[in-house]
Amino acid sequence: MEPSLIVLREDYERLTRMASGLLSKNPDLAEDLLGELERARIVATREMAGPSVQMGSTVWFSTDDGGSRVVTLVYPDEADIAQGRVSILTPIGTALLGLSIGSQIDFVANDGRLRMLTVTAVEPSHAAA
Repeated sequence: MEPSLIVLREDYERLTRMASGLLSKNPDLAEDLLGELERARIVATREMAGPSVQMGSTVWFSTDDGGSRVVTLVYPDEADIAQGRVSILTPIGTALLGLSIGSQIDFVANDGRLRMLTVTAVEPSHAAA
């Protein structure tokens, strides 16, 4: 069963436009993101009950292979893997969007294998704080 997702309204609108624009260039990636957005609960910033992974959030997570990482979820033009800034347009970026602490989700790792991650902590973006 997939975890519930919470996405801020302003991120939802921008991400939907971005994914729709990608449909002809990269349909698999666009459809993955649109699918996640479709199942998300869309909220205003003031309606956020607790921390969840939003655009600009820093997130700590562990993986089922024993690894752990800290990344910041960003728009593609801000991505820099060396600085831990992961694009929403990557499998792991799309998987992280909207998750809360303790949520688990499957994603396809860079090596093509299916992995599961667990969110262990979330620091909201400075814009949302």
